Amino acid sequence: MRVREFEASDFEAAYRLDQTCYPPGIAYSRFALREFFRLPGVCAWVAEEEGGLVGFVIVRRIGSDRGHVITLDVRQDRRRQGIGRALLQTAERWLAQQGARRVRLETAVENQAAVTFWQRMGYETLGVLPGYYLDRLDAYRMEKRL
Repeated sequence: MRVREFEASDFEAAYRLDQTCYPPGIAYSRFALREFFRLPGVCAWVAEEEGGLVGFVIVRRIGSDRGHVITLDVRQDRRRQGIGRALLQTAERWLAQQGARRVRLETAVENQAAVTFWQRMGYETLGVLPGYYLDRLDAYRMEKRL
């Protein structure tokens, strides 16, 4: 497995992966995913193997000292093998180099596997965002100091 910076040619594979990682309505549309890449301060990386893309992460530097994890996707059959960790650590290093001192994210309250992953990676729950997904599913806001 190799982690490298996201390239425009990765877009369709990343979009298809996102569609398999999240249910309809929560998975990003092509339009939304493209818009993330146009935001100032955004950077992304992919994890790839011979068979193609197995994961990706998109983060954004916000202001002078904050970062935001927009999404972290890993192919279901490749989870719990260090891919998410490698992608996140790459993104956090970049954010720290950009001056970020803390990173925030949102994750579904019902997604215990994701909550456990984020906690293992050092993120703490700051609170609950009611109706964050589809105006009906709650999310945790989580943060980590870099």
